[in-house]
Amino acid sequence: MVDRTSRRYPIDEPRWCGDDGSPLLIEPLPGITRERIDLGVRSQWRYAAALALPDTPAVSLGEGLTPLLHRRLAGLDVAVKAESANPTASFKDRGTSVMISTLRAQGVSAVLEDSSGNGGSSVAAYCAAAGIDAQILAPEATSPAKILQSRIHGASVELVPGSRQDTADEALRRSAGRFYASHNWHPHFLDGIKLIAYEIWEDLGFTAPSAVVVPAGAGSLVLGCAAGFGELHRAGEIDRIPRLLVSQPERCSPLVRAFDSGADGVEPAEWAPTLAEGTSIAHPVRDQEVLRAIRASGGAMTAVPEEELRPATLALAKTGLYAEPTSAQVVPALERFVRDGHLTGDDVVVAVLTGSGLKASTAMARLLEY
Repeated sequence: MVDRTSRRYPIDEPRWCGDDGSPLLIEPLPGITRERIDLGVRSQWRYAAALALPDTPAVSLGEGLTPLLHRRLAGLDVAVKAESANPTASFKDRGTSVMISTLRAQGVSAVLEDSSGNGGSSVAAYCAAAGIDAQILAPEATSPAKILQSRIHGASVELVPGSRQDTADEALRRSAGRFYASHNWHPHFLDGIKLIAYEIWEDLGFTAPSAVVVPAGAGSLVLGCAAGFGELHRAGEIDRIPRLLVSQPERCSPLVRAFDSGADGVEPAEWAPTLAEGTSIAHPVRDQEVLRAIRASGGAMTAVPEEELRPATLALAKTGLYAEPTSAQVVPALERFVRDGHLTGDDVVVAVLTGSGLKASTAMARLLEY
C-alpha cells in the first residue's frame, strides 16, 4: 500500500490511512487472465486471484454476479449493471466483503463506519456475518430503510446532525478509539470494488466496453473501475481501458467543478441537499485520485440538475428497474454525454445502477407527490 507521499506500508497491516493522514491505495497489480477465474464460485470471489491478498478467507453473502440488462436509454442501446441484486441491495457489498474479510483475518473485532446509508447497512451485514462489532454513524436525514437495515443486523447506529460531511468529520474524530473501517478510506474496500470490472468483462464475453457510466460521491466506483480495467489491460485481456463517464447531482458536485476547472482536487464549498443522497459528499477523501483516473481514461463528468432526478427515476421504473435517485442520475447523464459528443451509437456502453429504490423509500415516495 502507498500513501500520497509515496511511503509504502505492508499490504497485510490493519491500517486505513498513511502516517501523513492521506488515503492509501494498493499499488497496481498485474491482473489475471480468464483461465484464473474460479468458475465453480457463484459470487465475485470467482476473481479472488486478482485481489491483493488472494488467499484471505472470504466473508461472503453471495455478492456479485449481478445482472447485465439491456435497455434503450438516451437513444442508445445500453447495458445496465443492476447492482441492487447484491445482498444488501447496493454495489457497496463488493468492497465491504473484501474489506471485512481482510479485517477479520487481521484480528480486528470492532469497527467504526460512517455512511449516508448504503455503506453502513453493508458494513453492518458483513460484520454480522464475520462476528465483528459494528458502530455506524449516519446523517440524521438518512433514509429510514437504510438505518433500519443496519440496526436489524445488530449494528449500533448513531444519527449525526447536519450534513453528510459533518458525519464524516465526526467519524474521523472518533477513529482514535475504534478501528475505522470506512468504505471511503480503506484500500481493501477499493480492491473489492474493482471486481465489478472483471465481472463486466466476463459479462461481455471477455471484452471491454467503450465507456462505463457511473454516479460518484466519494468516487470508489470510479477508482474500482479504473483499477480493475487497468489490471485487465496489463494482463493483456483487453486492448483498451473504457472511458469513465461520471455524474454527480448538481446540488453537490465538487468533483465536476474541479474537473471542469482543470483543478487537481476539490475546493471547499457549500452545497444543497439533494434527492441523490448517496452522492452528496462535499469533500471526497480521494478527490485527487478520482480526477486523475477520469482524465487518464479520456473520460468526462457532468452535473445533473435536481429537477431531472424525478423523471429519470420514474423512467427507469417504467422499464422495470426500481433504482434510487442516486442511481437514476445516470439516465440524464447519458443524455448529456451524448449531447456533448462523448457517446455515439457506435459505443458499447455499460451504465451502473448502484442501489435499489427499496433503500430510499422516503425519497421514492416523494416522487409521487408532484
